[in-house]
Amino acid sequence: MSNSPPTPGLVVFSGGSAANNIVDVFDAVARNRDCPLSYVIPISDNGGSSSELLRVFGGPSVGDIRSRLVRLIPSEPADAERTAIKTLFNHRLSPFANDARLEWLAIVESRSPLWTGIGSAKRELIRSFLLHLQLEILKRARPPTNTFSFASAAVGNLFLTGARLFCGSLEAAVYLLSSITGVADGVQVLPAVNSNFTHHIAAGLSNGAVVVGQNAISHPGALTSCAESLRDGPDTPDDHSPDPEHEDANLPGSLPVLRGQNISFSKSEDAPLPARIERIWYINPYGQEQRPPANPRVLDALTSPPATAVVYSIGSLYTSLAPCLVLRGVGAALASPRIRHKILLLNGSLDRETGQGTRDPFSALDFVAAIAHAAHSSRGLSAPLATKADYSLYVSHVVYLDAHAAPAVDPTALKGLGIEPVRVYGRPERSGGRYDPTALRQALDAILGLRGEKGRRGTVGDEDEGRGGRRQGGQTRSVMHG
Repeated sequence: MSNSPPTPGLVVFSGGSAANNIVDVFDAVARNRDCPLSYVIPISDNGGSSSELLRVFGGPSVGDIRSRLVRLIPSEPADAERTAIKTLFNHRLSPFANDARLEWLAIVESRSPLWTGIGSAKRELIRSFLLHLQLEILKRARPPTNTFSFASAAVGNLFLTGARLFCGSLEAAVYLLSSITGVADGVQVLPAVNSNFTHHIAAGLSNGAVVVGQNAISHPGALTSCAESLRDGPDTPDDHSPDPEHEDANLPGSLPVLRGQNISFSKSEDAPLPARIERIWYINPYGQEQRPPANPRVLDALTSPPATAVVYSIGSLYTSLAPCLVLRGVGAALASPRIRHKILLLNGSLDRETGQGTRDPFSALDFVAAIAHAAHSSRGLSAPLATKADYSLYVSHVVYLDAHAAPAVDPTALKGLGIEPVRVYGRPERSGGRYDPTALRQALDAILGLRGEKGRRGTVGDEDEGRGGRRQGGQTRSVMHG
């Protein structure tokens, strides 16, 4: 047995879908450095089909975890079984409840064509946890008033929930799915909080209002029912007598906005919030603020030994990154000078959370401030917000796209705070820009010192491409320091 000390790793904070587009970049950077790769994923989503799992079973939201685990399944055309498993776990049932229920029954009874290509050993192992979930669904059913809706449910989410209920452990369920799907050694997906309980978030706006629940923060379709202020106080447990015919996993007296189904919402509309988000925090079912601790394995990835680099990936600033950063222990770990590289990958476009369509859209400096405030707040210091002098404790580099709809970047202002801006050419899109994987990998390699000296000015390209990079399909694949 080797007694060599553990290797410092690359730690990536991200949500689910957005960062899935660049996981190959992170994998390449980690392989170049021969170091472990850890993804830290939030568990606070209460929208979509996850809301039904939370309503009936409680527990953490597993949608983003499933999304990343399935994305990490190695793509090997010769391995038909692995491809079939990826298709199964990514599959969503019909958006129509009756059709979805019939589709689900075909899966658990092994009649679905989704099982084609999956060998009997793994098929029966997967089915055993789906069948366990089916039993739990039947035990909790109180027809006709309270039944589980399978509409739009992802099979992978149902599997993770069944595995968690059987094992009594979210961590065990994640390990099981990682093992079945063959996620590479040295790569781990870490829930930000390792818990069997539901964790909700709230957002404090600059106008004093409070928006409750991740779904209401991110999606305008829920604003009328969820944009409520906690200043009026939540219901108390005595306000509601439990009705056995309507009972679910929510405690009596829980905030109404946290108890409902949010299966259907608009992802195409981006109606702005009434004011800027100033702070994110966790709440209990009655709306009271909590400060939960981070998953100990997240802290180990950051500190034991200190990570070689931390990346704040693209995605939702306040509903993907902030819920991971405000957890107890994370801010102190990030502030350590022993972690040299703390890299923010700036989004290629704005969204509802960052002022899209408003007169006051977020700039790169606003993104940096939001990360610094979230990490600072996790430390429980007397000053609730980070000062500008603190920003470089949590962010050392900002990688950004030269795109028309991307957040505005002031390189001089960033440098004045001790933060290095790194401009990356990407692929222009109507809604903004998309990182070119080669250019992004080169940028990260340059920051980490794999290509030339740290912080070298000018253009960085592949060794056989010359200093000016190359053009491929009309796109410049190069990196420029701001």
